[in-house]
Amino acid sequence: MEKWIKWSCFIASGCIAALFGFAVYIGTLLPDTFLVEEGSEIRIAGMPFVQAVHTGTGTYAAKLAEPTSYNAQLTIGGVVPVKTVRAQVVEHRTVQVCGTPFGIKMFANGAMIVGFSDIYTNTGYVNPAKTAGLRMGDVVRSIAGMQTKTNEDVARALQSLHGAPAEIVYVREGKEDRVLLTAAQDAETNRWRAGMWVRDSSAGIGTLTFVDPDTGIFAGLGHSIHDADTGLTISLRKGEIVPVEITGVVAGSAGSPGELKGRFLPQASVGEITQNNEAGVYGNVTGFLQGEQVETALAQEVKTGDVQILATIDGTTPQRYAAKIEKIALNSANPNRNMVVRVTDPRLISATGGIVQGMSGSPIIQDGKLVGAVTHVLVNDPTRGYGIFIENMLQAAGTAPGDAA
Repeated sequence: MEKWIKWSCFIASGCIAALFGFAVYIGTLLPDTFLVEEGSEIRIAGMPFVQAVHTGTGTYAAKLAEPTSYNAQLTIGGVVPVKTVRAQVVEHRTVQVCGTPFGIKMFANGAMIVGFSDIYTNTGYVNPAKTAGLRMGDVVRSIAGMQTKTNEDVARALQSLHGAPAEIVYVREGKEDRVLLTAAQDAETNRWRAGMWVRDSSAGIGTLTFVDPDTGIFAGLGHSIHDADTGLTISLRKGEIVPVEITGVVAGSAGSPGELKGRFLPQASVGEITQNNEAGVYGNVTGFLQGEQVETALAQEVKTGDVQILATIDGTTPQRYAAKIEKIALNSANPNRNMVVRVTDPRLISATGGIVQGMSGSPIIQDGKLVGAVTHVLVNDPTRGYGIFIENMLQAAGTAPGDAA
């Protein structure tokens, strides 16, 4: 009997230790802050065993009787503590969901270096830009005090110096710096060159996710627009969006991402881009954009299972296609890779192979709510891709300047 009691205690101790270990593991999967609607508590759709207990510690807005944020203790079954989190109270949101293709025209805030080319001079080959310490992805803001917003500005500044040393102001990884550069004279053309290729603009197509009817702000892509050669996010000077018609599809396959082919329609711009960041492109609506009013979901409301992707793969009208959310990462370090989505609709798989370039920003609908948007395709399996929580896009849209629609 005594031996049985000892074994029972040993087993019970092991179970308790395992439960607390499981609680610690669950804590690593959950963020430190949750958004909650007024009058609601934290409920995690994918973890129904996790319960939240309001601790009573909150911050109040000047004119509100309800706290705008408060602390909550997450537990397993109301017994085993998981972690203490902050709950940020937000208003219920409804947006105009789109799924329509749109064209992007962007001008960088400077001339980005996208390549180098040695210059043949009377004394041999040289590369002044490399010698000065400039790198791929650096954005040249000025040369000898002359602003360089365009490729033409760079060429004009170099010619005006006639080989005199010049201070180059550039930005690298968000930090401004300076170097001294002396242009070389090309022996064949007699023009002064720095040995660097620069780009000042970009254009492409994507999918519009939503328009906020309260602010007139649009959101699309779910990821930043980056330079094709350097892979770096383009620092925005100005940009606009225009209507697009999808004219064809290059289907994706394992190891070869597909893409949507389209043409910019002759209509005037329908929006001004004001932000280009990791969560997408955002700006002000200046023209009519089609869409239906749909409620939005908070991140913790999203669950694995059936969803619909709203995408346009022909013409200008979006269609709904069946898909599944296979995995959710509430505490993802990457703001635009919060879920893994798999296309299951045979129509979409037959036409595109799954997710292709140009579908970035396609809204994801679950249980009648907008839960996120498609952002990337998995190169080795085009039926699968990543998605961003719509919560993240709404937060990014909230920091973009806008006017009521």
